[in-house]
Amino acid sequence: MPLKNKHAEATQLLRASIAHFPTTTLNFDEKVEIFTDGALIVKGNTIQDVGDYLSMHTRYPDAVINDYSGKWILPGLIDSHLHYPQTQSIANYGDQLLSWLENYTFPAEMAFEDEAHAAHIAKVFLNQLLKNGTTTGFVFTTVHASSSQALFRAASDINMAIVAGKVCMDRHCPSNLQDTPALAQRESADLIDEWHNKGRNKYALTPRFAPTSSDAQLAAIGELASQYTDVFIQTHLSENHDEIAWVKSLFPSANGYLDVYDKYNLVRERAVFGHGIHLNQEEWERLGEARATIAFCPTSNLFLGSGLFNMEQARASNVHVALATDVGAGTTFNMFKTYGDAYKVSQLRNAPISPLEGFYLMTQGAAAAHKLDDEIGNLNPGTAADFIVVEPRFDELTALRIDKDALFKDVFFALSILGDDRMIEETWISGQCCYSKKENLDAMA
Repeated sequence: MPLKNKHAEATQLLRASIAHFPTTTLNFDEKVEIFTDGALIVKGNTIQDVGDYLSMHTRYPDAVINDYSGKWILPGLIDSHLHYPQTQSIANYGDQLLSWLENYTFPAEMAFEDEAHAAHIAKVFLNQLLKNGTTTGFVFTTVHASSSQALFRAASDINMAIVAGKVCMDRHCPSNLQDTPALAQRESADLIDEWHNKGRNKYALTPRFAPTSSDAQLAAIGELASQYTDVFIQTHLSENHDEIAWVKSLFPSANGYLDVYDKYNLVRERAVFGHGIHLNQEEWERLGEARATIAFCPTSNLFLGSGLFNMEQARASNVHVALATDVGAGTTFNMFKTYGDAYKVSQLRNAPISPLEGFYLMTQGAAAAHKLDDEIGNLNPGTAADFIVVEPRFDELTALRIDKDALFKDVFFALSILGDDRMIEETWISGQCCYSKKENLDAMA
């Protein structure tokens, strides 16, 4: 639940250093908007204005002032691919993708038949997002429709924007995690009708990946995609060489992995494909043409030994890219640290991703890729008041490393390497503080 805010009905002025991208861009250095002594104006659940402190204070003289001087206010972070049922699976040793699914993922997901368990993990999961500064997630649930219900309910309690969907699997998984083409279609349609665009919830059709869905199931999901043209689609693509070989054996008539989805109307805008490491040129071109998105999951790709994502190829093919943690194969809920590993991956490819591009890929860039930038991803007037307050000098080492007058790109990069959840001072959702490090520490004392 949101923390108490005695000024919730008043116009509030939050003073801090501020950084965001107000528009979609590929020119990150010139288009980032930074106010060293800035102010964010919030009224109710909406951002009213943003600018330098003196002009904002003059324009809104009656606003209640919250002084965060020395800290940074940033847009709430967007995690474009993660699995809430795998919250308990994080940090297990020693497998690559297919054995990881068999040994850790599927056993964890079986427990979600219990609705009380699903409700408990949903709250733990959202708490982890909030304490790490993530305000929107693209989330895989389980085959159980009730697991999606639990997540949407928990997010609705704090008016949090969540995109999620029931996982669809009718083969190559344990029998008690299987549905059927008809059941997957019916339950997905029911969940769309109940939750999509209700409050801040949005639905994503979610076949786990091609090997766990038959042609009949992919066709059934494709029918829904044609019927509900504004829902999201999320799945996995070309993460692992063994996976790709398996797809080829299961779909011999397809012209590659992406073509399996394309045949069923699942490659389009608002389609988000996790990983996309081992794509051929034709697949890159098709993704760019369709305006689909790749969710780059560097911590997971390194942890499972899957490979090194080719950011240069994505740019050359005009493919939308967004950053993602992929918990639980990913190793952290923290998007700053996720960029830190994306930087390492790109260093290994001799094409390092700059700090400002990394920041863009988890804020405005992700929002634009998902066609949500009129609501989230930036601090523009009229958008949802989803933002975070970051303490850059949160311990002895960061106080030594980060100068008080350091440029934002240096602050962001240093925190991506040295930071953790301790740097998140507060996380605000829809104009309400939903996580406070101070109150969290006080509660633990």
